[in-house]
Amino acid sequence: MVSKIEALGLKNIGKIFHNLSYDELIEHELKNGECRMTSTGATTVDTGIFTGRSPKDKFFVNQEPSNKYIAWGNVNHKVPLEVFDELFILAKEQLSGKDIYITDVFAGASAASRRSVRFVSEIAWQSHFVKNMFIRPKAEELVNFAPDFTVFNACKSVDERWKEHGLHSEVFVIFNIEERIAIIGGTWYGGEMKKGIFSMMNYWLPLEGKMAMHCSANVGKEGDTALFFGLSGTGKTTLSTDPHRLLIGDDEHGWDDHGIFNFEGGCYAKVIDLSHDNEPEIYDAIRRGALLENVVLDDKGNVQFKDKSKTENTRVSYPIEHIPNHVPSLQAGHPTNIIFLTADAFGVLPPVSKLDNEQAMYYFLSGYTAKVAGTERGVTEPTATFSACFGEAFLPLHPTVYAKLLGQKMKEHAVNVYLVNTGWTGGPYGVGKRMSIKDTRACINAILDGSILKSSFRKTKTFRLSVPETLGDINPKVLFPRDAWANPADFDKARDKLAQMFIDNFHKYQDASHEFDFSAAGPKIEN
Repeated sequence: MVSKIEALGLKNIGKIFHNLSYDELIEHELKNGECRMTSTGATTVDTGIFTGRSPKDKFFVNQEPSNKYIAWGNVNHKVPLEVFDELFILAKEQLSGKDIYITDVFAGASAASRRSVRFVSEIAWQSHFVKNMFIRPKAEELVNFAPDFTVFNACKSVDERWKEHGLHSEVFVIFNIEERIAIIGGTWYGGEMKKGIFSMMNYWLPLEGKMAMHCSANVGKEGDTALFFGLSGTGKTTLSTDPHRLLIGDDEHGWDDHGIFNFEGGCYAKVIDLSHDNEPEIYDAIRRGALLENVVLDDKGNVQFKDKSKTENTRVSYPIEHIPNHVPSLQAGHPTNIIFLTADAFGVLPPVSKLDNEQAMYYFLSGYTAKVAGTERGVTEPTATFSACFGEAFLPLHPTVYAKLLGQKMKEHAVNVYLVNTGWTGGPYGVGKRMSIKDTRACINAILDGSILKSSFRKTKTFRLSVPETLGDINPKVLFPRDAWANPADFDKARDKLAQMFIDNFHKYQDASHEFDFSAAGPKIEN
């Protein structure tokens, strides 16, 4: 039982369901009418009108000392302590007088770096979600479990005075770093809990000199670790789930003096158009214990993976144990290869290119990709965007803090860095086609087995990226995007347009610090 339950500040609580097993959670979900069972034994839930995160509704309390470190602006919004206090009362009122679910987990596989997190909710499936996604403590670790941070998920509460409070809608996701509390209201989307704690790890670890990264990671039989950076929908989960390598994790990692460690104990995979042929490991992971979101079932309980009627951002969370080839410790040594994944909506970037150290810093700080449909509210088709460090939405500190840490570690461990485009080829979105998973996997395999280093490289015009002239069975026309377009003149216009976007975006780093002026490593428009 939870010690000092009164410390949560909830009144007239009914039953407390604390650290339930998977079987117990599924029983509660069915009894509460929260889920449906699929033909493979997984459960599926509907997250309501919110099928993605609400980044404009995420706030940090403006108070000392954290306000000295947070990079305030379009990503990290301020809220006064008084508003937090009011909404915390609202959240606690919503959770009072109810049966509640409490789940205790760890964020971070490294004992030296992990944080203890407690989630409080009135919804059984939300308890199931965090049990899947975070690291599940052993029984002996739960005996004296003391949370470093507590999340109150009062998703049924809304802020009717949001305009008066200076918020952006009746939805609120607020972090009080000093009081070690987060509150959620108005949105049922599970990803708010996952990414909320990721944001907090991105605050805590760099201040300790440890790197926090939006990346997936796996390790080969020779002990060679690879990191895959990329925004939602660029292929981090798909490409790091490899039958020939052991998965460390699919989304969030730390890098300290000992090596790489997962923040999580589960995976959160997109399942739109999922098939056994394309992604067998993920497909087979959808069994009892897995929790699907916003998918459509037929009369027999079979998931209709191609059905986008609810959202394109259909998801599944499952414990990492559902992947046969995973590293039980969720830790590995320093990386041999780092891969930056981008979904280029312009169809300009090559499927694979090798970066030198300066280019690596440039493309890390640029974080170019496309926002893929449905992963955020209001995004219905891919649009070009720049997200620093391939995860600016989750970075409380200035991007250069993370870039500096990454640069130091890349140099110290002589890491090879590559840019891989999982986006469009033969034209922009709407004209060209999406890069095939087969070709992308061939690029990744050549990086991981080192065979790409045996290729002859040719630099492209404008972006000056080093591209292999041949790579296994991949059509050379695909390797050099200009050759894949029907009209080379159209490609040149698109290339120069994208190059100018890179140049314009990078001005903020040139202005911020001479130390981070890697603009010479970026594109240069040639007459």
